[in-house]
Amino acid sequence: MKRYFVHTFGCQMNVNESLRMGEALATIGYRPTPTAEQADLIILNTCAIREKAEDKMLSALGRYRAIKTQRGALLAVGGCVAQQEKGKLLARVPYLDFVFGPDAIGKLPELVTRVVEDRVRVAETAWVDSEEYVFPRADPGSSAGKVSEFVTVMKGCDNVCSFCVVPHTRGREVSRPFVEVLQEVASLTTVGVREVTLIGQNVNSYRGGISFAELLLRLAQVPGIERVRFTTSHPHDLSDALIDAFRQEPRIAPHFHLPVQSGSDDVLRRMKRDYTVAQYLERLAALRAARPGIAVTTDIIVGFPGETEEDFQRTLTLTEQVRYENQFSFVFSARPRTVAAVKETEWGPVPHEVKVERLERLQAIQRRISGEIGAALVGHEVEVLVEGPSRSHPSRRFGRTPENRTVNFDGTAPAGARARVGITHGSPSALLGVEAGLVDLPPVPPLRPRNEAA
Repeated sequence: MKRYFVHTFGCQMNVNESLRMGEALATIGYRPTPTAEQADLIILNTCAIREKAEDKMLSALGRYRAIKTQRGALLAVGGCVAQQEKGKLLARVPYLDFVFGPDAIGKLPELVTRVVEDRVRVAETAWVDSEEYVFPRADPGSSAGKVSEFVTVMKGCDNVCSFCVVPHTRGREVSRPFVEVLQEVASLTTVGVREVTLIGQNVNSYRGGISFAELLLRLAQVPGIERVRFTTSHPHDLSDALIDAFRQEPRIAPHFHLPVQSGSDDVLRRMKRDYTVAQYLERLAALRAARPGIAVTTDIIVGFPGETEEDFQRTLTLTEQVRYENQFSFVFSARPRTVAAVKETEWGPVPHEVKVERLERLQAIQRRISGEIGAALVGHEVEVLVEGPSRSHPSRRFGRTPENRTVNFDGTAPAGARARVGITHGSPSALLGVEAGLVDLPPVPPLRPRNEAA
């Protein structure tokens, strides 16, 4: 029996696609292994959003070279860096066996067979036409034992933000037919999944036969589904219909990841984001009015070319004003083939030490706000969808609130149940508590261990 190991970098879509890679490899007799040292095939599923992610990928390749030498393992790079670099990556890394882009996951068995039998190095990074693209369908068996699962509903992005490489690595937007999505989610409930997160590079631009708001409403009615989430979104697709869906349907989880990127209109214009800060705040106010208490998270780029101290102060002000639950903030790094990479000199590069100093100031403010939100919950009960034992404290249980807050607690609630948990401690990253009872028990059969999955 051959074994594979996938090292995943980057976004939740990459996490999901790594699962699809494993399912494809199973068709030619490969099984997973938890360590690269035991693998006959090592795949690095890569991210190209930031330069740091690429650096980590190259560092990992260097470590895996020794395993390739010792075991004769195949070594491959998939994902966005593979799509970006294409055949150049084979020339750059002579011990690499093959590279493949996101559209080629379904061809993985064929690629492995070609490399093994024909003893050739392969680069498969051709785009699949939108009309011909087939979304990899998840095997419910691989989700057995999970309470929460990702479901891909679209891929690609038609926005061309000046900093973003996604249109070059993921292509144009393609939406999955809504009937397929409904069928997949229904099949996931048969193995115990209670919560689904819809994913795509620009998920709320979904156009799969019905609107995104209608898709959420239909999925919330699938028997066995307790919560529906999604990520990630563009502010210009936060429609009135989507806001109204949050007002109508409590199973649509009260959490919205809404990337703002900057608090300065001048920076947003150079980023080619088609909204102002005032417009962003207007949409956000409407969302919060429709769903009081909704948790909002965001993305922010610090040190974008031309960003002045005044621009950055506006980002700090916005952070204080919105009081984000959390934010994913990074220093700007120029990505190949983007407008910002070409225009950086013209717009005015921000020195690296200034970027880092600004990022530290921003993250300190966000840590304080996140800590204040957590501390305010101490002494209150929250509802937790239990996912299983705590990763950090196996004697405790672990789950998340509807707002996507992580909770570790003392109790015995089974995976899939909704527990009432009294919060005893709140921090910027997690909550601690004690089980106070069950909201209800799962309406579907108990979860099967993963090793019993079909």
